[in-house]
This record gives sequence, structure tokens and C-alpha cells, in this order.
Amino acid sequence: MKKFEEVKSLVAVLEADADKFYNKGNSAAGTRVRKGMQDLKNLAQAIRLEVQDTKNKD
Repeated sequence: MKKFEEVKSLVAVLEADADKFYNKGNSAAGTRVRKGMQDLKNLAQAIRLEVQDTKNKD
């Protein structure tokens, strides 16, 4: 459940940069969003593997 909380906090942090990129045209914020989304992808994959391992143990 800890990793799921990390996902939620990462999305919350990225929200401000996404607003800066899409609404204000700040390209540096776009770079931060891209990096954050890559981190989010990796975290989501780790959660998927954890869930699958837990499911297979039962």
C-alpha cells in the first residue's frame, strides 16, 4: 500500500507542473512532467509485479 500512496503523491506534485506546461506554455515544466510520468510508469510497473506476486502466493 505504501507504493500506492507514492503514486498518489507523485500525481499531486505533477499537477502544478502540468498546469504550467499546458496553460502557461512553460517548456521546463513539460520536461519535469515527462520525467515524473516516467517515474510514475516505473512505480506502476512495480505495483503490478507486487500485486501479481501476492496473488500467486495464495
